[in-house]
Amino acid sequence: MLRPMRPLLFLFACLCVLCGQASAARLNVLHIVADDLNTDLACYGHPLAVSPNIDRLAARGVRFEHAYCNYPVCNPSRTSFLSGKRPDTTGIVDNVTPTRTVLKDTVMLPQFFRQHGWLSEKVGKIFHTGDEFEDPPSWDLDIRETKEAKNPPAAQIIRKSKTGGVVLNADDANTWDGKVARKSIELLEKAAREGKPFYLASGFRRPHTPYIAPQKYFDLHPPSKMTWPAEPAAHLAGIPRLALTYTPGKPALKQADRAEVMGAYYAAISFMDAQVGVLLDAMDRLKLWDKTIVVFQSDHGYHLGDHGGLWHKMTLFENCVRVPLIVAAPGAKAGAVSPRLIELVDLYPTLADLCGLKPPGDLEGVSFKPLLADRQRAWKSATFAVVGRPNTGLAKKGGNGEKLDVNYLGRTVRTDRWRYTEWPDGTAQLYDLDADPREFANLADDAKHATTRAELKTMLRAGWRGAVPK
Repeated sequence: MLRPMRPLLFLFACLCVLCGQASAARLNVLHIVADDLNTDLACYGHPLAVSPNIDRLAARGVRFEHAYCNYPVCNPSRTSFLSGKRPDTTGIVDNVTPTRTVLKDTVMLPQFFRQHGWLSEKVGKIFHTGDEFEDPPSWDLDIRETKEAKNPPAAQIIRKSKTGGVVLNADDANTWDGKVARKSIELLEKAAREGKPFYLASGFRRPHTPYIAPQKYFDLHPPSKMTWPAEPAAHLAGIPRLALTYTPGKPALKQADRAEVMGAYYAAISFMDAQVGVLLDAMDRLKLWDKTIVVFQSDHGYHLGDHGGLWHKMTLFENCVRVPLIVAAPGAKAGAVSPRLIELVDLYPTLADLCGLKPPGDLEGVSFKPLLADRQRAWKSATFAVVGRPNTGLAKKGGNGEKLDVNYLGRTVRTDRWRYTEWPDGTAQLYDLDADPREFANLADDAKHATTRAELKTMLRAGWRGAVPK
């Protein structure tokens, strides 16, 4: 009597497995994006940073030691990683060209999840700020950044500094980024109650200038405690003019102001970190970790006076194109560090892969899902980034407010050991990052490294397809 039932039992078991796989694939995504954040975090080894919450996320997931943006300024970088395409394809190389000027009907990352049945919601800055940059097709709910993000209520302000620090007398919950975190929690709670898979993007404005934070975060980072390593002044002679965002001899950040700027920047980081902690506490309380992928990233790096006085962004030095990237996902190793090369353009295919979805075929990154299980495995051989310059030469205002030429770009390739950069005026930079991680000795014209330069030049010409994992 039992024997005829075996095929049915087998079929039932198969269906259960398939349903279990489908359920497991429909993971949630919490995508946290910081603005203008470099890797000055405790979990990245920075001696002055106070970032306990980002650190605890790193302890839960995989921290990528060598993650890089594809363009070091807000609008081009965000358009790139949200479209899964590189700036040469997006056509966005400045902060004034609207997101879909070239991309038209491209399916953006949140839009992709929305089309596949995920609830897609965002709070704060994810795409670049401004109606012409925002992307209505991507969201079921879009809570946009307001003027408060850069202009807190006058009644809250204790003092402002000429270098961008704004000290507040306010509870975190009554600040812009505090509101972003708490509104995100409301959406998390609602999604958890309803049981529908969600893609929730939380975009913090900090530590972007103005460096706004309550007093207690400035107290953690007094200017008197700010220190930085010395750099040889002679190295400036080896830097091409187009590589800089200031006129040689006229630094964007004066030495006399550096400590104050650093203290304010780190205060803004610690304040943003506390808001990340609010989100992580909600993840704990709602017991979402076993069904949610959490990504923490920045849009690009940031300069704080290095290379003779660089400030803000818009360069192809390591400090500007390197970004923090942490991914905590069900089944991923906890507390792991991957040394492999990652690009932000890889995020789109990775999140699709983790959720069991087939991404669009025209993406220009690769899923790094395998690194979440085996962080040391062989991976891509190089990362690539570009940055624009006005044809007259010097970039102004850190790339804000200027229309730039997509055909007049600096281009860089970064391997495990080397960084090679070419500028449209024919100048170049070559750095041995093993021996010279702070990029002081430009070896581009050193005959001893002619072979290396030629090899990297070929790699730069071949582009990203030549560097994908074999």
